[in-house]
Amino acid sequence: MYDNRPIGVFDSGVGGLNFAKEIKRLLPQESLIYFGDTKHLPYGEKSPNTIKNYVKRITAFLKKENCKAILIACNSATANALDEIKEVAGDDILVVDVINPVAEKVAFELRSKIGVIATKATVGSNFYKKSIRKYNKHIQVVEFATPLLVPVIEEGFCNTPISRSILEAYLKNKKLEGIDSLILGCTHYPLLEKEIEQVFEGKVQIIDSPLIVVNYLYHQLQQRQLLAQNEAPTYAFYLSDYTENFNRISKRFFGNKIALIEKNLDNILEAL
Repeated sequence: MYDNRPIGVFDSGVGGLNFAKEIKRLLPQESLIYFGDTKHLPYGEKSPNTIKNYVKRITAFLKKENCKAILIACNSATANALDEIKEVAGDDILVVDVINPVAEKVAFELRSKIGVIATKATVGSNFYKKSIRKYNKHIQVVEFATPLLVPVIEEGFCNTPISRSILEAYLKNKKLEGIDSLILGCTHYPLLEKEIEQVFEGKVQIIDSPLIVVNYLYHQLQQRQLLAQNEAPTYAFYLSDYTENFNRISKRFFGNKIALIEKNLDNILEAL
């Protein structure tokens, strides 16, 4: 049995494209609907209530678009609004977040001190530490807020002296001394992965969150008999506000033929 309905993916901006790209690679027969809330980024600087308000609307939109599953490709949304997203999605839609699958996997590996870099909203929730230590209380987890990285990425300053300088300042902070591995606790951050590895000179393992999360998504779809058999899967991209950087990165990942559609979700909850 197959289910050809699309998978919904959302983030505050371009970061979630790392996960959408991994879905395309590992699940090539799945159709995708992506929503980038570029009008309200970065989520990491917003209050929990504000984040909840934004993501409830996005979830309602993806539900209206008949998505069989929703991947919350945003750590700040996961850490602050997971219950609200599940409530709006309802029991018939599979909801997968980007923190719990990673926390469960790393908790059972040979690690002693894990660093997490993330937005203020994610670090303030202590979600990673709670999730990892739920499975393994012996692992030391250090969470460190790196709020300048999302603007650097969204403004297109990856692989520049600006990004290198900011990464050096953050990653050489005493709080991260002695870590053996690092979780990139924001879906934007994999776009800086090579630069992060250079700062650590290969001495710290960078956790591949997109691979872990999409593998988990695959197994969940398989268990529920929700895998697709699309011969020609479709990819739709919606934005709350058009940005040239999103256009550039999305076409780099998915090809030049994709179209970006601006979508206002102000009244979406009332439509359900």
